[in-house]
Amino acid sequence: MGFRCQDAHGENLKGSTFVPMLVSIPKTAILADSPDQFRHKLRLPRFAKPSYYELRFHPDLISYTFSGVVAITVDILQTTRFLVINVVDLTIDHASIHFKDLAPTEVVFFKDDQIMVLGFGKELPLGEGVLRMNFNGTLNDDLRGFYRSKYEYKGKTANMAVTQLQEVDARRCFPCWDEPAFKAKFKITLQVPSELVALSNMPVSSEIVDRAIKTVHFEESPLMSTYLVAMVVGIFDFVEGVTSQGTKVRVYTEVGKTEQGKFALDIGVKFLDLYNGYFGTPYALPKLDMIGIPDFSNMGMENYGLITFQVLDLLFDESSSTPAKQHEIANTVAHELAHQWFGNLVTMEWWTHAWLNEGFATWMSYHAVDYFFPQWNVWMEFLESTISTLRLDSLAGSHPIEVEIHHTSEIGGIFDDIIYIKGASIVGMLQSYLGAERFQKALASYIKKYAYSNANTEDLWAVLEAETGEPWKNLMSAWMKKPGYPVINVKQDGNEIQLEQAQFLLNGSSGSGLWDVPITLSCASSTKIFLLTEKYYKLDLCGKSEKEGSFSIKLNMNKTGFYHVKYDRELSAKLQNALEANMFSSMEKIGILENARMLSMARKDSLASLLYILYACRKEASYSVLTHIDDITSTIAQIFTDAMPKLVGDIKQLFIKVLIAPAEKLGWDPINGEADQDVSLRYILLVDLVKLGHDKTINEGVRRFNILTRDHNTSILSPDIRTVAYLSMMQTASSTNRSGYDDLRRFYRDSADREEKLRILGVLSYCSDKDIVLESLDLIFTNEVPNKDAIHLLEFISIDTREAAWSWLKENWDHILKVVPEKDLLWCIVNNIVPLFTSNDKAEEISKFFTNCTDPALQSALKRNLKMVNINMRWIEGIRTEPGLAQAVHALLHKT
Repeated sequence: MGFRCQDAHGENLKGSTFVPMLVSIPKTAILADSPDQFRHKLRLPRFAKPSYYELRFHPDLISYTFSGVVAITVDILQTTRFLVINVVDLTIDHASIHFKDLAPTEVVFFKDDQIMVLGFGKELPLGEGVLRMNFNGTLNDDLRGFYRSKYEYKGKTANMAVTQLQEVDARRCFPCWDEPAFKAKFKITLQVPSELVALSNMPVSSEIVDRAIKTVHFEESPLMSTYLVAMVVGIFDFVEGVTSQGTKVRVYTEVGKTEQGKFALDIGVKFLDLYNGYFGTPYALPKLDMIGIPDFSNMGMENYGLITFQVLDLLFDESSSTPAKQHEIANTVAHELAHQWFGNLVTMEWWTHAWLNEGFATWMSYHAVDYFFPQWNVWMEFLESTISTLRLDSLAGSHPIEVEIHHTSEIGGIFDDIIYIKGASIVGMLQSYLGAERFQKALASYIKKYAYSNANTEDLWAVLEAETGEPWKNLMSAWMKKPGYPVINVKQDGNEIQLEQAQFLLNGSSGSGLWDVPITLSCASSTKIFLLTEKYYKLDLCGKSEKEGSFSIKLNMNKTGFYHVKYDRELSAKLQNALEANMFSSMEKIGILENARMLSMARKDSLASLLYILYACRKEASYSVLTHIDDITSTIAQIFTDAMPKLVGDIKQLFIKVLIAPAEKLGWDPINGEADQDVSLRYILLVDLVKLGHDKTINEGVRRFNILTRDHNTSILSPDIRTVAYLSMMQTASSTNRSGYDDLRRFYRDSADREEKLRILGVLSYCSDKDIVLESLDLIFTNEVPNKDAIHLLEFISIDTREAAWSWLKENWDHILKVVPEKDLLWCIVNNIVPLFTSNDKAEEISKFFTNCTDPALQSALKRNLKMVNINMRWIEGIRTEPGLAQAVHALLHKT
């Protein structure tokens, strides 16, 4: 039968190579035996299933193209005359398409659905057959599919070829069934210039060199999803290690940078050994490669056996990388290695269940890093991430952990902190409730049962039910399928404790959500763990042996549960006393502080209650607690400018009283051998005191800056705290007293150090004098500030001059865009300007200003911050009407 090839309009196409016109067509009546029946479907049909891909690629790093051949073993499961596969941005040689001995009579592409429909002249025989075709593509610069990246080799710029196929970009690399559930085995061959290194998921099985070209054959992979296929081609060095079970681990680097790969190699070997034992199922591949890619859209990508990273998230330079960067590398490596089990060995059935990959990998990465580096206190970092996600999830319009997908274009947008951090928090909540040993055993059973296959959330709950005997499917349903989380209201009545749960929304509205909440509760010296499965619950905690009313109550131990707690007045007073007596861990203190902050913002508790809790922490020494206090006090001080301007001075003095002791203890000067956290905390506290108007700190900053201007080599100001001195100078600047401002500008011009210049630029607009701020912003249009640095002038804007800065931005918009990239400028406004406002009118004005912005990430961030503007406005209304607030501020201010 003759071959007929069509585009999406049904027109005949001639020629040996088919370059499809990918044009969307309107919805019309769909014929049952027409390719049109497969349009507008979220998922591929299930009448055929691939089991094996044999792939051959020839990338050309000069012309930025690649050619390929694919042979797919397909099992025909139901009667059909069609095959439907995913293809995007590939040129298909139609003459090469065959299934068994059949050539298709129809080849139709549907752009919006990203599919190619092959229609055959008769029904396909049931059972296995091989689908073959040739294809060509472009090594694009879009950082997805099969693309090109630049790197340095012998002092020159060279090109490498690399894949990034998650979530749905394998179809840009080769024709395939590009869904996680269509797992198959892969046999990959690469033809590359003989001097290049070719890497893929599996080890090399053979290599044949024919003059300038070598053909590299890789071993057959285990069953895996298409998005995990990986290839990298370039010139690299590597360092190598071996796990206790004999798995070869390599870190590939640019030539001459292998030393920087040793930290990732060391921890990679350790993490693999740890996971082998924890999951009870050994790593499935004979090797694991890790490589940094200069042009890369993610921190890391868990490709089976060949993990790709952003270079800065893999390589550690002991001479220049910071301890914070070392922590980040360890966390990223641990996360991607955890995916070798959660994601690769056991893969979510569909993207709705992506939390099974990301939530578990996130939680496991903290577990692994803490196991080997307990001194890093990474669970405190996780707590801070959880707190940030609690704020995000308390906003109206948040989404559930399990997100329904309606089109593949939506998949990338679901990967946010709800999936990663809330998902990980749910994992931690389960572990805390079940206990570490029972939890680990259940996870091992889950991994063993679904190894080399796919699972959904219900499959996980089924295993947990079998292991623990508890109905987890019903218990966890709300956590997965509803947005938000509860607040637990706690009241004490003698020895009886009364609990009531309600949905917590930061805008103060009432939600209908009800959750089964794993509760951890401490009472005196005892701890109780139980499930709160109803809206109301009562329990007798401490028994008759305890003196009534003498015990204190604390829920949500170490903030492991994804919920807030509101205590009644009596219990709250006891918590304040316990804080004063330093009876809680740092994690507990942060949990108490955050509960009080969120409840006050939602107007579910008074601001005075929050202030008393802050005051109880005035002798705090912990870095983590103090940085959290810093965040809260900065927010309140800003809010008071609009809420109670007459009380701003007093509230700032109160916060100085809270922060001054730890600041004076650290002082201005670094101490040999001090912890990195002390260096960071010194900067944070001194900046706080300057912004709060602490005269002694400001005067000291000015004094030290004046010494620095006379002697640039002086040690009077370490680089870590120079910004404090610069801010101090700006606090003294005004149109009538501009000598300090002029000195700072002169110091900027005289400095040859770009990092120093950026520090100064970052503070030049932080001043209460509008004219000084506008003069600083106008520097964007001068030769004094390079275009690439101009955005830093918008880094610090004082709330006192927000209106002037916003008006300047609007009036000079077109002129600014000639200097600053529009995307950078918009992000700066969203992050630095929008949070300064607290009125509906301003929120609407800013929203209109962004009408033409189409960047989904920017729009999402803008919506979040505009919601916070409205929440802050409502909070201000509550502060203004709160009885006794001024008296509470004065009482604390004068308390000894």
